Amino acid sequence: MLFKEEDSQLISKALDGSERAWVKLVRRYEKRVFNYCLRLTGSANDAMDLMQEVFLAVYRNLPSFQGNSQLLTWIFRIAANKSTDWLRSKHRVPTHEADPIDVNHKVDSKTPQLELQTEQSNNEIMRCLSELPDNQRIIVELKFFQHFTFDEIAMQTGISPNTVKTRLYAALKKLKGHLEVKHVM
Repeated sequence: MLFKEEDSQLISKALDGSERAWVKLVRRYEKRVFNYCLRLTGSANDAMDLMQEVFLAVYRNLPSFQGNSQLLTWIFRIAANKSTDWLRSKHRVPTHEADPIDVNHKVDSKTPQLELQTEQSNNEIMRCLSELPDNQRIIVELKFFQHFTFDEIAMQTGISPNTVKTRLYAALKKLKGHLEVKHVM
C-alpha cells in the first residue's frame, strides 16, 4: 500500500526546508493550475509563465497558510489573483494558439473527422470564453473546469457567493447568446 503524504505534512516539511516536499506539493497541483492558466491565457507559453508566478507566490506565502481552507483552494485564490493581474497587465483578450498543450490529452482511435469536429468545438468554446469579461471568465473556469463550489470560489476571489452566482449566470447567458448567433447564421 502506497502512503500518500497529506498536504499538511508536506507543508511542514517544505517550511523546514525540504526541497523534496516542496516539489511534491508543486507536482500534486501543477497540472490543474497549468490548465487553469491555459484556459485563461490561451497560450501555453503564457500559461507556463503564469503558473510559475503562481507557485512563486505560493512558495513566498506558504508560511502564512493557516489551514483554514484546503491547500488547493488557497492555491487557486492565488492563481485567480495572479490571473486577474496578468489579464489586466496585458490589456487584451487571450489569443489561442493553434495547438495548445493539453496535459490530459489521451490518444485514442477517433476518426479524423471526429477529431476535427472536436477541435473546432473546443476552439469555438475557447473563443466564446475569451469574449467574456475577465471576472466572469475566471468564475466559469473555477466552476466548470476546476469544479469548485460557489463558497470555495467566493473565498478564492474575495467576493460573496451570491456575486459568484450572478457572474456565473451572466456569463452563461452571454455564452448562450454567442453560440446561438453562431449557429443561426
